Amino acid sequence: MEAAGEGTDEASEAPRWLSEREQRSWRAFVESSGGVIQLLDGLLKRDASITFDDYEVLVQLSEAEGRRMRMTDLSTRLLHSQSRVTQRIDRLECRGWVQREKSQADRRVTFAVLTDSGQEAIEAAAPLHVAHVREHFLDLLEPDEVDVLGALLHRLLVHVRELRGEHPEH
Repeated sequence: MEAAGEGTDEASEAPRWLSEREQRSWRAFVESSGGVIQLLDGLLKRDASITFDDYEVLVQLSEAEGRRMRMTDLSTRLLHSQSRVTQRIDRLECRGWVQREKSQADRRVTFAVLTDSGQEAIEAAAPLHVAHVREHFLDLLEPDEVDVLGALLHRLLVHVRELRGEHPEH
């Protein structure tokens, strides 16, 4: 017979409740990250007629080799379901900013490809977006805080990417 606690899994153990300090930090992270994204989304819509999510698709494609990514890779990178990425690509395709291409090597693979018009759209939106990121995020921090926050968030990002089976340095 096993001694109490031996051979048990974490699910059967009592939860490790958050302390008041931990809960304050967690809730501040959730609310501030969501709030900043929501604010930036509204500003991008107002100033560049593009949603934050669509902007992020264009960013990923503009930074990809050949301005193209497999749809599955785009879905993984953006943490969106395949259907959500498909809807985004549909919308961007209607605007002439993205097109789909089938792989020549494997017809089951579809690439999302940034068009010249899409490149122009992101080049127009980027300065506005960066100004808003500065105003509503970076300018609220001291230079050393930017470094500390960047290191902390990078650690979280590496963890999440490892759990998703990605190479953490992407």
